[in-house]
Amino acid sequence: MAKHKQRTLNRDEDRNFGELTGKFKNNIYGTTKGQLREAVLQRDLTQQVPWLGIDLTKTVLDVGGGQGQLALFLAQLGHAVTLVDISEEMLAQAQRQADALGVSEQITLIHAPLQALPDLALGQFDLVMCHAVLEWLSEQQQALSLLTQRLTPDGFLSLMYYNRAAQRMANMVYGNFDYVRNGLKVKQKVGLSPNRPLEPADVDHWLSQLPLQKRVQSGVRCFHDYLRDPSKASDGFDALLELELKYNQQEPYASLGRYTHLVLKHLTTPSNT
Repeated sequence: MAKHKQRTLNRDEDRNFGELTGKFKNNIYGTTKGQLREAVLQRDLTQQVPWLGIDLTKTVLDVGGGQGQLALFLAQLGHAVTLVDISEEMLAQAQRQADALGVSEQITLIHAPLQALPDLALGQFDLVMCHAVLEWLSEQQQALSLLTQRLTPDGFLSLMYYNRAAQRMANMVYGNFDYVRNGLKVKQKVGLSPNRPLEPADVDHWLSQLPLQKRVQSGVRCFHDYLRDPSKASDGFDALLELELKYNQQEPYASLGRYTHLVLKHLTTPSNT
């Protein structure tokens, strides 16, 4: 049975997805969007983290990992994974999946938000993952610092964030000119729309102040979200996935992905770049 530690730290300004677990499962994880996302993340990690496919046991921290798709993938490769999430419902879903896959002994589940990391005394990890979390937080730069502090020397940070520039581009394509003119703001946020999309230039600036070196940048859903009806694309999903993986590390396509995925390495000495 995986260890499930209960921790609570209220952050009224940030979003708890407990009430949206079902929507996430149906509208993201179980769709072509989710399949593209997982394919890109797995490809990038496999290419950039040298020990991932080797018969070694490394430590992984998945912050805001929700139902644990990537955590379970890494646990199945033999690594020791700690999954931290603010939603008890999503952690329960991750627990059921871990039990079904027989990897419960390799996963520790902790109920807590990202901001609680300094209080959890978790130590440092060979790989820290934080995917689609920053855009729901108010203190985004501080969150990057907290994540970096959890890295071992020469550890890797896998970061994915909602790309405000791509959101702007997509809404121009859709003809939502008023929405773009108003700074992509609406009176009331609804559904699964992120509260605080990030400008890539801001993220690059914040990361430049941390002991991190970018290894790769990929766009996530570079083409998918610009299709009027993805279900009617010629040759289907497999052809779309092939093209996404072929072009999503090349410009200008990488910068057009609805999400941006970065793999960064923790530097033991300051970078000259």
